[in-house]
Amino acid sequence: MPSHPDAGDRTTSAFFNHSTAKRINTDAVIATALKQQYPNLELVIVPTYGANLLSFAAGGHATYTLIEPGPRDTEVPSKLVWKGYVPPARRIDGNLGVLAQDIYFGKFIYKWQDAEFILYLVDGRDGSAAWPTVRNSYLLTSDMHKADELILAAGRWTHELRDEVWVFDGGSWLKSAELYQSVMKSSWDAVILDPAMKKAIIRDHMSFFDSRDTYQKLKVPWKRGVIYYGPPGNGKTISIKAMMNTFYKRKDPIPAMYVRNFVSWMGPEAAVAMIFEKARANAPCYLIFEDLDSLVTDGVRSYFLNEIDGLKNNDGIFIVGSTNHLDRLDPGIAKRPSRFDRQYLFPDPSREERVAYCHFWQSKLADNNDIKFPDKLCDAIADITEDFSFAYIQEAFVAALLAIARIEDGGSDSDTDSNEEGWVLTKSRNDELSGLPLWVEIQKQVKILREGMERGKESTVS
Repeated sequence: MPSHPDAGDRTTSAFFNHSTAKRINTDAVIATALKQQYPNLELVIVPTYGANLLSFAAGGHATYTLIEPGPRDTEVPSKLVWKGYVPPARRIDGNLGVLAQDIYFGKFIYKWQDAEFILYLVDGRDGSAAWPTVRNSYLLTSDMHKADELILAAGRWTHELRDEVWVFDGGSWLKSAELYQSVMKSSWDAVILDPAMKKAIIRDHMSFFDSRDTYQKLKVPWKRGVIYYGPPGNGKTISIKAMMNTFYKRKDPIPAMYVRNFVSWMGPEAAVAMIFEKARANAPCYLIFEDLDSLVTDGVRSYFLNEIDGLKNNDGIFIVGSTNHLDRLDPGIAKRPSRFDRQYLFPDPSREERVAYCHFWQSKLADNNDIKFPDKLCDAIADITEDFSFAYIQEAFVAALLAIARIEDGGSDSDTDSNEEGWVLTKSRNDELSGLPLWVEIQKQVKILREGMERGKESTVS
């Protein structure tokens, strides 16, 4: 298979000549140049979003070698590669970042199994700057059957999840390993809810994916939607993550698909269509819309409702939407069964649930010998955190523990014997608690948080 034709690499010249002038259709220019340059080979154009051949090779399934310019390929560069610094995802891990390269144009010898191909990777952006980048692989072969097998294998690999979650963001579906790791750290043990409600949620979700035959016998669509609603900070997100974790650990894992926004260069209606098209392709699946009231605006509502309850088949799709403001949702979403069939309220925790949440923190601190945390302290903290969300109680614990740590390090944030008026709310509750640093500091933080809550209420009213 020739890699350097006598007349020089016309395709490379065509790309650079085209790219430095007014561009109309990169794909047509490259395809024409390749057919002229390689008249005896078959050409297959493979969009990288469907089958990423270089990533497939980088995963160990094939090999490729960049072809350097021949003696007559000197008028233009042989490749267009951006090399840059990629900062670490988390600087705290001590990672200093890496150098990475992004290939915008390159010519390769590509080997897979016993076959060899010529591969051009070409980046094209036709039209306005707002249009998306189109990156295609141009595969030249003398064995079209083998090329088809390669594309199938690379396509399956490209669309497989490997410890990742599908995330729709900015107009495309991306794979997020970071969200997957966060999900794997979430469990129902960390979700403090009314036991009956927690059991009902889990049963509702799990039974759906185990009941396909039942739905078919009843001749009803095998689809379901639920809404989690209530004030912020009371377990909606952690419940979704815990459910995702449960689904991934099934004998037949259920993929989760998380929607961050409806942003797309083609408009939000196109984004909604892309979201449901992908969900149908991956069904059975768990489709997640957080902050549903912010996502489904007036301009996209009709498209969203049509995708949920229109003519298309949504069998196997379990949709969960969450909102802090159920009243802001269109009645066609909030009050129409067959779109969202059930609503689960996540209210501010009751005293019993606040006690349970304090016991959760007690277990987290069990191996810390510097923090005394008797059972009575759970009841005491629950008593002074009425109307607090779980998020507010968590902030009280975190701030109190940080204050204690500063004191132990020689700081002067507070004094465990402090009797400053207004700080220690129940100093004389009993002798067992009065001298506990955690109790003293928790009371201080609760007072600060409650004052902030009251100011927030006043500003809302005014």
